[in-house]
Amino acid sequence: MADITYQNYINNASREDAEAYHANFQAFKGGLTPQQIADYYSQWGASGKYDIHLNTGRYLGPIQAARAIGAYFVSNRENVRILDVAAGTGKVGQHLHDLGFRSLDALDPSEGMLKKAKERGVYTKTFQLFFELNLPIPDDSYDCLVVVGGMGEGHLPAESLHEMIRLVKTGGLVCIAMREEYLQYVEAYKDKLQPLMEHLEREGKWYLYKKESVPNYAFGKDGIICQYVIL
Repeated sequence: MADITYQNYINNASREDAEAYHANFQAFKGGLTPQQIADYYSQWGASGKYDIHLNTGRYLGPIQAARAIGAYFVSNRENVRILDVAAGTGKVGQHLHDLGFRSLDALDPSEGMLKKAKERGVYTKTFQLFFELNLPIPDDSYDCLVVVGGMGEGHLPAESLHEMIRLVKTGGLVCIAMREEYLQYVEAYKDKLQPLMEHLEREGKWYLYKKESVPNYAFGKDGIICQYVIL
């Protein structure tokens, strides 16, 4: 399915858009280890082409997620502690900073990406780590955790929801933004991600605050933003 989606886009895109989509597809095509994906992102980020390929004309996900978080935290934003997971070059962090958030940390396994993120000057701390269970971060450390672009083939597994919940305080927000189509054909999420989200709600771990489809999330494709409040 991913290959068909790729070919359909490439066949109808401009040269610049096709180049950008191809570069992005290399991270999501499957068959890569987590370290191979991290290394690819590191090279892509360090080259400076990542931010060109995924400019706001092609990738609205970061600003869409930042606005969703801003709608939840309407006051005292400078004191809201946020962990940006799969932070990349810091696009989400920059948009959150522009909205008045000042206590931002970034987590990403790619050295080249984090280097670019640090250069923005919006993050207090950065963690060069894979997002996995039992991270060296205390329970209830954050008021908000955001993931944009970290969900996809070979990226964060559905089970990572447990660690997201652990890191966020009661009353805090977990905001996950991703391409909507991934729920249909990414094996790690199909019939798994949404059922696990619902199971965790039934267990009293969190509750669904808002779920919305957003147009033009990435490369003209629709996205979905799920916001859960920790209980």
